[in-house]
This record gives sequence, structure tokens and C-alpha cells, in this order.
Amino acid sequence: MTFMTEFKEFAVKGNVVDLAVGVIIGGAFGKIVDSVVNDLIMPLVGKVVGGLDFSNYYVALAGQPAGLALADAKKLGAVFAWGNFVTVALNFAILAFIIFLMIKQINRLRAQPAPAAPAAPAPTPEDIVLLREIRDSLKR
Repeated sequence: MTFMTEFKEFAVKGNVVDLAVGVIIGGAFGKIVDSVVNDLIMPLVGKVVGGLDFSNYYVALAGQPAGLALADAKKLGAVFAWGNFVTVALNFAILAFIIFLMIKQINRLRAQPAPAAPAAPAPTPEDIVLLREIRDSLKR
């Protein structure tokens, strides 16, 4: 088998295509969750805790002056961006919860039995068959 033929068989297998679709949809879904966290949830959390923006909280490790934005502080040296980590961790928790709900629904749908076909009659018990044979023998 040539290299190209082998690669073609690998690339068009159902699992590879399913994985590619999953990665593409997952990337797009990740962007949606990112937006939900950064644009909707974190501003509300910041409002509840006094108007704070967690994404700009950091500890300067290279002697940067206090009060700089995170992007400016990073330009001047290393920073411990714990606020950004809180935002990303919340993003992950929301994404994991949504995926959990989706998988739970898929499993619930899979567990539902398909409409049952008419059941085949149960086989006649052996003793009934024997009694019928005896009855038929006596009639003759």
C-alpha cells in the first residue's frame, strides 16, 4: 500500500472526521463561553465585589510601579497575573458545567427505548404441549 493511499484511508475514516468536527465546534464554543465569562459574568462579579476587574489583578515580580494595567506591567517584566487566572478558571468551570449538561441530555436521549415492536408470543410450556399431545391421542 502506498503512503498516499494509506494516508487517504486514515484521513477519511469516520473517527477522524468526527474528531475534526468536534475540534472545530469546540473551538467556536470555547469562544462563546469566553465571551459569556468576560463580557457578562465577570463584570457582574466585579460589580458585586465593588467594581473590581479581576483580569487586571497581578503581583509585580520585576519591580513595576503600582497602578499599571496588566498589559503595561507585562511589557516591563514578569507578573503573577492571578486575576487573569481567576477569570480563566471561571471560564473552565462554566464550560465544564455546560458540557456536563449536554452529555447528560445525550445520555438521557440514548437511554429512552425505541418504540417496541409487537412482542412474539411466548413459547408454550412443555407440559402444556405434552397434555395437548395426550388429548389428541385419546381423540383418535
